[in-house]
Amino acid sequence: MITVCFDFGNTRLKYAVFNDRSLQYEKVLPDAEPSTIANLMKETSPAKTILSSVIEHTKEVETILANYSKFHLLSNTTTLPFTAPVTKPETIGADRLALCAAAVEFFPGRHNLVIGLGTCITYNFIDKYRQFLGGGISPGMEMRLKSLRDYTAKLPLVKADWNFPLVGYDTRTNITSGVILGMAKEIDGIIDAYSERYSNFNVLLTGGDSPYFAQLMKNKIFADPQLIYKGLYAISEYNN
Repeated sequence: MITVCFDFGNTRLKYAVFNDRSLQYEKVLPDAEPSTIANLMKETSPAKTILSSVIEHTKEVETILANYSKFHLLSNTTTLPFTAPVTKPETIGADRLALCAAAVEFFPGRHNLVIGLGTCITYNFIDKYRQFLGGGISPGMEMRLKSLRDYTAKLPLVKADWNFPLVGYDTRTNITSGVILGMAKEIDGIIDAYSERYSNFNVLLTGGDSPYFAQLMKNKIFADPQLIYKGLYAISEYNN
């Protein structure tokens, strides 16, 4: 049975195709035009679809998905395999809900800190009682690189380059060292802070750049760039 999981993020529109529980492939969408979505539905013929969106997409997209499949829109009204005893659960991003679902699916009965590397870095803590307690949000890598250009008079926009020195020798390497290594040290520091309160928990790192950051960190982590899709699939199954 085919399930297509959509992740509409601030930077990219992506989807993954599952055959039963097996993730077959993931791709980036060129846009979220109804014609693009309709063509994809004809190509994949899914039984189920689920959409996680943090952008303002047209409602016609939802209509098309519902016409071609058993469709679920991930929102604060979704039935989840965990609880969210936070002040305003309706403000939790759909992407964060999917990451939490993946954590309780693959590591039940454990404290889990899920770190998502996207437009923003999200820190998401789910305790062993399946409670999403919250976490933190900070700027992601692209946002940091762009802010250096946008809020200074002379610094350029630099593309991420993983072959950077500790001590930068020009503007480009100073920026890549400061931003990328700075992010790795921030993540390690946040993990250390959680360790002072919770003695035993898993650290899950996800997002397209997670394998690169995993090599820069001192803490033991589990890196899975496809974790959000696996969480979306779990939620789709839970609601169908």
